[in-house]
This record gives sequence, C-alpha cells and structure tokens, in this order.
Amino acid sequence: MKPLLLLVAVALGLATVVSVVSAGPEAIECWFVEDAGGGGLSKKPATLLLRHGPRGPPPRPDLDPKLYFKVDDPAGMLLAAFRRYPAGASAPHCEMSRFIPFPASAKWARSLSPEQNCPRALDGDWLLVSVSSTLFSLSSLLRPQPEPLREPVVITMATVVLTVLTHNPAPRVQLGKDAVLDLRFAYAPSALEGSPSLDAGPPPFGLEWRRQHRGKGHLLLAATPGLAGRMPPAQEKATAFAAWDDDEPWGPWTGNGTFWLPAVKPSQEGVYLATVHLPYLQGQVSLELTVHKAPRVSLTPAPVVWAAPGEAPPELLCLASHFFPAEGLEVKWELRGGPGGSSRKVEGKMWLSTIRHHSDGSVSQSGHLQLPPVTAKQHGVHYVCRVYHSSLPASGRSADVTLEVAGFSGPSIEDGIGLFLSAFLLLGLLKVLGWLVAAYWTIPEVSKEKATAASLTIPRNSKKSQ
Repeated sequence: MKPLLLLVAVALGLATVVSVVSAGPEAIECWFVEDAGGGGLSKKPATLLLRHGPRGPPPRPDLDPKLYFKVDDPAGMLLAAFRRYPAGASAPHCEMSRFIPFPASAKWARSLSPEQNCPRALDGDWLLVSVSSTLFSLSSLLRPQPEPLREPVVITMATVVLTVLTHNPAPRVQLGKDAVLDLRFAYAPSALEGSPSLDAGPPPFGLEWRRQHRGKGHLLLAATPGLAGRMPPAQEKATAFAAWDDDEPWGPWTGNGTFWLPAVKPSQEGVYLATVHLPYLQGQVSLELTVHKAPRVSLTPAPVVWAAPGEAPPELLCLASHFFPAEGLEVKWELRGGPGGSSRKVEGKMWLSTIRHHSDGSVSQSGHLQLPPVTAKQHGVHYVCRVYHSSLPASGRSADVTLEVAGFSGPSIEDGIGLFLSAFLLLGLLKVLGWLVAAYWTIPEVSKEKATAASLTIPRNSKKSQ
C-alpha cells in the first residue's frame, strides 16, 4: 500500500504543479493595425499563442500564418503577467503594429545611442504589442521569424526582446498621500549574427516619466543611470527607482522604474506615460492617476430638532466637507420611524449649495431641506441625510437628527438613565453632608467629657499629704 500512496501523492503534486503552470489564457486575441493609406487604418485579426498542450499548437486556418505567433519569452515577464490572469476576468485589449528601431529623440537620452544609424543587426521585422486591462498594462517588442513554420501547424515564431509592465494601470490615491506608480521592465537581447562582441552586463538605459496635459506631455523625471550627461531636473519632488535588478553578464535582465510622487494634489491627476529607452529600442505604458478624498458628513441642528404642532421645524443642513473630486456629490433625505416605523421619502423643499474650495484642493458642499409643518404623530421620527460620492462605498455615508414635537415629549431611556444617575449622586452628596454635620457636633461633646473626667480625678500625691 505504501508504493500506491506514494504514487497518489506524486500524482497530486504533479497535478498541482501543472495547474499552477497552466494558469491563465492559452492565447491572446489581438488586432494587427497598419496604415491603409489616405489617413486610414486597417485592422486584421492576430493571435499570440502563449502555451499549448502536448499535441502542439492548435491549427488556426482563420488567421494569416504571419499573424499567428508562438511566443518565446526568455525573460518571462510577458508570460508571467498572463499566467496570473484570472479565469473569470474580461479579456484584455491587445493591439500590435510594426516597429522600426530608432535612436531616442530626447536630448538627454542621446548618449544611449551615439550612432544615429541603427546597427545592421537590428534589421528585419519588429512588432510592437500593447496590452491593456484592469489588472495590468504592458508593451512588448517582438522579433518574428521571417517565415512561418509549416509543421506541425503553420505558425510564426516570435521572440520577446523588451517588455515594459505595470501591475497598477489605474492608481487611485487619497488627496495629500504619496503616489507610487509601479513600473517593471525586462530585456532579453536576441542573437545578433555577424555583430561585434557586446560588453558583458546589462546595457545602459533611460527612464522617462511624463504627465499628459491638454495633449502635451509634461516631463516630470528623466534618468540615464551610469551615463554621464546633463539631465533635466526632476519636477514636483518626484523620484524613481531606476536600476537593473541584477548584473548577469549575458541576460536576460529585469529592471525597476517605479515612480514616487509625494503628497499628491488635484492638479496632479491625469495620464502618466512611462518610457524605457534602450539603444534604438523603446517601450512605453500609460497609467491614469486619480485623486480622491471622502467627505465628512454632519447634520445640523443636531442631535434634536424641536417644533410645535402645526409649525415647520428649522431648516436642516447636511454638510459634506473636504472631499474630492468636486463632481458627483448626491444628497438624499429619508424619514424613519413614525406611523408604521418604516423608512420613506421626505417631503419638503431640497437643494444643494454652491461648492466651496479649500486651500488643500478639496471642496465642501451642503444639502438643504425645508420641512413642512409637523403633526403630533411625527414626534420621535428621524430625519436622515445620506451622501453618495465616488470616494465613498456604494452605501454612502449618513447622519441623522430626531424630531421632538413640543408638548408630546415623554421620558426616554436616556432621560431615565440621567435621572437615576442624578438621584444617585444627590443621595451620595446628602450622606456626605450628614457625616460632616455629625462629626462637627460629636467632637465638642467628647472634649467636654474628657474635661469633666479630668476635674473629678484626685491626684495620688494629695492623698498621701493628708
């Protein structure tokens, strides 16, 4: 039985390993986009085959063989991103287009490619693949083989050379807190036939972070680690990790370009472009930063509003203070208690005030409710204001007040507790006063008794003298 149990355990272990390795989609459906002339674009279906079963790649007669790619990823970053993709998540959006290697155009990055002409080793076809989803965003440069393989199925081999990846494409940061924009990249140099020998270790690279504003990119940070040259100063106190993770002699290599922006303000919202420059190669991803702050909600007058029968209570003011963004605030009023004890819509005139701006970039706004005259039956009901905003959970945030109708107030539980405590304290105070009075009258009597006893006592010496 022991060998059988061992075989079962090994089988279960292998199944676990296989399930982990085979997680994520087998293939990614993309669109191959190219210029159609006349200012138009044409789209053709394409597929990236990430993995396949023991029988080999599945045939795809519906695709152009030159647009059916079997992906080889020496650095593993692209495949790892899809390996963690949940099965129930919506499919990512994927586009690919042709790419031509070129030197970096920015002045600060020209030292990366001293020669303006690209090396002949980079000749041939290149593909730029851009993938976006709610879970990650990546950009990869692929180098396809010139001709498709014919066996076992018609498919084109493509090697991933450069990948730029963020696992948080839509960071959401609280107003005044630090923003950390995640960025990773990986580079696996392809075999360059006939090229001169390369220096050992990772190549020099450039890192660039920009924020899009009105169609233009505002440079926030640029860095070329290990290279001499004058760099533009960082803006808005921004910093970044700009380094390779290791210095293996021949690669592949992974690097970190995570961006840090302290104490974010509303003006720093927007689309951020992160670009990694290698000699003649570039990869870029975009992240959309949003800033938020949840409102504090208060209701006045509180905690009780008074009114006489047939009269209207004072105007209720529901204040949502120091929140961001300014758009999208909604205030709803509810009435709880009274006949039936259920929650129902409030009657009365309702409106929102104008927005008030604060020095930290947050805003405040109040909702107003003018109630109609009340009746005795409404005694004890609760008026509730509930605030909804994008910075709050779906249930919103609320505050309430209690209506007390004059002449119909009865002692509540809180009133009973208060009266009990007051009586208890009063009783204790009376006892203390009683002890003090008793002590005051007792002390003189004791003194008198002592004095009388002393006067009646005959000294011993007097007896002997007699």
